[in-house]
Amino acid sequence: MNHCLLEVEVLEAPTIRYTQDNQMPIAEMQVRMDGLRPEDPPGQLKVVGFGNLAQDLQNRVQVGQRLVLEGRLRMNTTPRADGLKEKKAEFTLSRLHPLAAASAGGAAAPAPSRQPVATNAAAPAAPAPQPAAEAPSWNTGPLVDMPEDEIPF
Repeated sequence: MNHCLLEVEVLEAPTIRYTQDNQMPIAEMQVRMDGLRPEDPPGQLKVVGFGNLAQDLQNRVQVGQRLVLEGRLRMNTTPRADGLKEKKAEFTLSRLHPLAAASAGGAAAPAPSRQPVATNAAAPAAPAPQPAAEAPSWNTGPLVDMPEDEIPF
């Protein structure tokens, strides 16, 4: 089964085009994802969304926005000008989850809490809000250094 979840930052605004036969919208954008270790360089990936997801990408996504993407990963082979073939990863989007805006420290800011507005002047005051816990990080799993040709099972 090919199902991926990626936390990414949008590098380029989504561009939209339409198929010739049935005018289905197709959106493409470039995203960046952090390496697993601090010393690993960030990776870049092309994301493609079809139909209603393409419209959502164009209407809701902006450069610099942090997202969690769900979808499938595949490899495309394209010919280069020098005659060699190049393989590039492409992510086909199935769901889009915007993250809260990042704070100065880099952690995601918690969503604002919604408290009911008091309509009666005699109503007791709402308790003071508690400080929010730090948002979890997606890449906190332990890393095991293994030779590339060994499978851990």
